[in-house]
Amino acid sequence: MVGAPIPPRQSGTWSRPHTLVKMSVLGCARNGIGSVSPDQGVVTLDSKLTPPTIVLFDLDGTLVHHVNPRVLQALEFLDDCSHRAGRLVARFRLARRHRTVETKAPKLLVHRAIHRVRRKSVEQMLQPCATLRATLEHLHSNGVVLGLVSNGLGRGYGHDVLEAFDLKKYFTASVFREDVIRGKPWPDPLVTALKGIGRDLRRRDVIWYVGDQRKDITAAMAASEIIGHQIVPVALGARAALAAVEICADRAHIMWSATEFGRSVEAAFGGEERPALESTLPLAPV
Repeated sequence: MVGAPIPPRQSGTWSRPHTLVKMSVLGCARNGIGSVSPDQGVVTLDSKLTPPTIVLFDLDGTLVHHVNPRVLQALEFLDDCSHRAGRLVARFRLARRHRTVETKAPKLLVHRAIHRVRRKSVEQMLQPCATLRATLEHLHSNGVVLGLVSNGLGRGYGHDVLEAFDLKKYFTASVFREDVIRGKPWPDPLVTALKGIGRDLRRRDVIWYVGDQRKDITAAMAASEIIGHQIVPVALGARAALAAVEICADRAHIMWSATEFGRSVEAAFGGEERPALESTLPLAPV
């Protein structure tokens, strides 16, 4: 395990510090899903996709796609660079202050600069994935609680995207970059989203996190370690698939397209709408 912890939650059931874990492949060929090892930081993965009660989604590259794919690639690259630079700066600042935890909110200068120079509306820049919209409808009709986790800014971008493409109504919790001190691949955004779904986690909850980048898989694994409850990473596309292969995820966790993911959701629920394993929440008010 690497990285410095942040302060534990003051109340509730999650008291372990947030840490960034290395994805281990120990025993991946023979272990089944559903166990978390607090000693080794190893989360074993499922050989099949059990019907979920909670599903968290990434935004860019997952629910919406850029008209120019190179724009998304550039944004992801800048986000990764910002993460690496932030880690170095944080270590230096904490060492000078003889502290182990960064509690000051980041300025997010790179993110804000990107959106300030943006001259097009989100409708001109992005296209919603129609297949995943249908999947959102299917999940909700089966009583699944939905959340959104994005490394993009909410103000001036993320909230506009949700409003423009009528996606806000699906999500009980939405977490953007300014809502947490550290973004993905740290577990903070996923943990924050699960705190905001309107109820406590239950032992029988089955949690999925769907994303298209390596950092999405890393964040899901790290968040599982934090909350002591497995978050099943669902890799959507090649970049996330590479990370899933590294942790020896079953083929059922790797989706090469939104269509394949939609079919997997239908198969998980037996092809028909039925109540989820736990009681659920209604659509979030718009």
